Amino acid sequence: MTLLAYTRVSTVSQSDGLQRDAVIAAGVEERHVYSDVISGGSGSATRPGFAALLAYARPDDEIVVWRIDRLGRSLLDVLSTVEDLQARGIRIRSLQDGIDPSTSTGKMMLGILGTLASYERDLVRERVNAGLQAARSRGVQLGRRPVEASAVAGQVKAARLMMASGSTSEEAAQAVGWSRATLYRNLRRVEAAGLSA
Repeated sequence: MTLLAYTRVSTVSQSDGLQRDAVIAAGVEERHVYSDVISGGSGSATRPGFAALLAYARPDDEIVVWRIDRLGRSLLDVLSTVEDLQARGIRIRSLQDGIDPSTSTGKMMLGILGTLASYERDLVRERVNAGLQAARSRGVQLGRRPVEASAVAGQVKAARLMMASGSTSEEAAQAVGWSRATLYRNLRRVEAAGLSA
């Protein structure tokens, strides 16, 4: 097991000295402290220090942070990050928040965080579904607009002409803006519908 740490400050005018001192006092070697100077509004995927930490971390390693909010830009982002780390077998310990998976209180806190993450996802899903239902009730057409059969027939005709002139099906498909699979699917549709193409 390796003790790792992550510190984050929002601007270059701020110092991560307090965070760094705390995680080193908790037993993390200086060389295992990963840092970012970046706004919390940036997702975890866009933080180079955090990305390097994730690339280095292995199952059974433990990541120490000064406070749990250093891991993300929002509660949902923090909870998602904690869940991802746990799924990889990486433990997380937050010094100021009392989150330490080796203690019963820490395990309880992680359980609460997991419950909050699930609750937040459910709320987001409910809001999305309510919004979709409201849009449908106002007559808004959701999803992709249906493609007119005559437009498809025209593209199929152009692709057939190209193939008859020696182009490959791949070249013909690209010329009309389709993949080869879409070209063949539409060839079958046009033939089945008996449309002239």
